[in-house]
Amino acid sequence: MEYKVTALTPLLVGDGRELSPIDYMVWKDQVNVLDQSRIFRLLARGPRLEGYLTQLRRATKLDFASWGGFAQNFSQRRIPFENAAATAIWNASPTESLFIPTFASDHRGAYLPASSLKGALRTGLVYSRFSPGTIDRIAGSLDGERVPRRVGEAAENAAGASQVKIISVADSAAVPTSALKVYLTRVASIDTRQSGGPHVVWKVAGRGSVPAGRVGDSTPVFAEMAVPGTAFSGTWEERKFLETPELSRALGWRSAPDMETMLKASNDYAEAQLALHSRYAEATGLQAVAETVRRLGRELETARAQSNTCLLCLGWGSGFVSKSGFLDTDNEAFRKVLRAVPAIGRSIREGVVFPKTRRLVFTGGQPTALPGWTRIEFRK
Repeated sequence: MEYKVTALTPLLVGDGRELSPIDYMVWKDQVNVLDQSRIFRLLARGPRLEGYLTQLRRATKLDFASWGGFAQNFSQRRIPFENAAATAIWNASPTESLFIPTFASDHRGAYLPASSLKGALRTGLVYSRFSPGTIDRIAGSLDGERVPRRVGEAAENAAGASQVKIISVADSAAVPTSALKVYLTRVASIDTRQSGGPHVVWKVAGRGSVPAGRVGDSTPVFAEMAVPGTAFSGTWEERKFLETPELSRALGWRSAPDMETMLKASNDYAEAQLALHSRYAEATGLQAVAETVRRLGRELETARAQSNTCLLCLGWGSGFVSKSGFLDTDNEAFRKVLRAVPAIGRSIREGVVFPKTRRLVFTGGQPTALPGWTRIEFRK
């Protein structure tokens, strides 16, 4: 049996690796990843090796005037920017913004790890089992003298999170290098301190934020992402033996979910995510993002009309909304739980959409896309 994952918005599922500014050079509006082994072998024949190694040790990025020929002749691969204007933004960016997270890859090329699919399906299943009563019980556990270390663990286990074991998914086949581009992303936030209602602002790392009119002063992050329309294919199978009553009892399951149940849970979860994103786009006035959300909503309607299809949000940049098993962020019990997390609690404000931030992908020089949205088709 096969699955097909189609990227609906720019997608990055990484393996923890990134390109440092001395691993590549920008030339002709593309990132030229240097073949350092070939370069070392070449320079070892002459006197320039020591100078090159010295720059690698000391420089934040390679001096194009001295070493630009390597970008032309010694590149392992070339990844174009999504928009040619990104080259000027890259040249003006601080060094910490020039580390480029890359797509998961092996000797075959870039591929989609199966763990990303299983993880997203698992979160959707947990979402379908969590209820306001569950959150009330978790919030109540915070009232004691000692705060539990894992407040949601019992509820999550009871929710049947491990039931995704009923399917086995393999990593996808590799996709061609032409499916990948380097996209510019920035983080948008909501400012409620000004009169006239909430306003969109753009985050500056370590220095707060800047207003919408100064978006170019916010912190850019470049990332290697699969372009919309890229299709990843692989194999999967159902583990029917887990549906036997004896094994279900041994695993603590009331019953084993079938594939239809898991896909419905994922689509319900996608609907809840899109509802939050729609509220956010309305609050910030980001019309292009609002149109992306509406387009994804139409994709969801199409997916629900088919018994083998769902929408999932995967990978890098998708944020809190795609990771939480409960999404009623206006629920007071849920907010009580979130306030107990120091990194999150400070950002919760009454009457303000939570979370206040979104990482947005720029296309054509404008913020348009939410990263990581995909359509999954499971074929028997």
